[in-house]
Amino acid sequence: MSSSLARLRFLRRVSRTPFIRTIQTTADTTQLQDSAHETEPFWVKIHDDSFQTFNCEKPDLDVKVTKNELLDMYRQMQTMRRMEMAADALYKAKMVRGFCHLAIGQEAVSVGLEHGITKNDKVITSYRCHPLAVLRGGTIQGVIGELLGRQIGMSRGKGGSMHIFTPSFFGGNGIVGAQVPLGAGIAFAQKYTEEPTCTFTLYGDGAANQGQVFEAFNMAKLWDLPCVFVCENNKYGMGTSAERSSSNTQYFTRGDKIPGLQVNGMDIIAVKQGVEYARKWTVEDKKGPLLLEFVTYRYGGHSMSDPGTTYRTREEVQRMRSTQDPIRGLQRYIEEWGLASEQELKQIDKDAKSTVDTAVEEAKASPIPNTKDLWTDIYYAGTEPSFMRGREREEVHRY
Repeated sequence: MSSSLARLRFLRRVSRTPFIRTIQTTADTTQLQDSAHETEPFWVKIHDDSFQTFNCEKPDLDVKVTKNELLDMYRQMQTMRRMEMAADALYKAKMVRGFCHLAIGQEAVSVGLEHGITKNDKVITSYRCHPLAVLRGGTIQGVIGELLGRQIGMSRGKGGSMHIFTPSFFGGNGIVGAQVPLGAGIAFAQKYTEEPTCTFTLYGDGAANQGQVFEAFNMAKLWDLPCVFVCENNKYGMGTSAERSSSNTQYFTRGDKIPGLQVNGMDIIAVKQGVEYARKWTVEDKKGPLLLEFVTYRYGGHSMSDPGTTYRTREEVQRMRSTQDPIRGLQRYIEEWGLASEQELKQIDKDAKSTVDTAVEEAKASPIPNTKDLWTDIYYAGTEPSFMRGREREEVHRY
């Protein structure tokens, strides 16, 4: 009798537990709706579990794509991975000094983001910034040169891995979470000047618990700024899993009154659709800020000093590489939909490798900064004051 009563109580507890659908992160679950076309757009359908929402509607699952865009995405993803692999090799050869954080495995986020926004939109991120710097108008030579500390670098060899910028890309920021209020400030400027643009402010799951992040959320919602707060949730912070550091790992729900959207960050078609939804929310519909969480995965460690295997198993990393790789997922779409052959894609891979190899050699050949350049580039060209102080000991006062 007592065992039956205990079983009944257990069943009651189980029945009260709500069923929570989780985001799926498979890279190749989007389905072709009709025949693919060589020159005309065609329709595909994103898997329903590629999105989860918080106080907002899901994006449309039916998406129009083109052959040229998918091939362009593939080319960019391969090139960005090759660039990061080259940075990895240069660091291990002790040609790169200081910090270096690579985004191998997360290519769908950067490339998908770029394809979902306009050239006039603004982007700011943390230190895992190399692909975004190139996609936002920089060059591979400029990124590699910056890592090597050469004049060809995008910051003339004086910024390093974490400080790379373009007119629409505000870095590359080294302080954990500090770019989030900066991104809100950029969005404030856009609203103040009535620009029809928005700012995508990226941060990682490790920075999601920073107080300044929530302060930025509050001000952004208070003033309804055109800011999309983007959490790149790659499952692990600096040596710590998200579950060990965050009581709520559904980061898209943590904006209080700011609605949120969680997206499969391994499927580039889902990423682009999520970005376009977020941009429409902030710019066209003028609904204020939105939280966007991309569930993705990094193959390497947090930085080059982290082997990445002390808090997760090698088997887990290998399983993600072999079953959920974003580039392989896009490759499967292209091949199965008859957009390009395996040989044609291999040629794209070879071209990407050649492009990066050439850029590395150009960066290596560039000279190191001149000593006199230590006192330059303090301000963006054209914005510097008539005099400066603090560059050397005697430069203190001016009367």
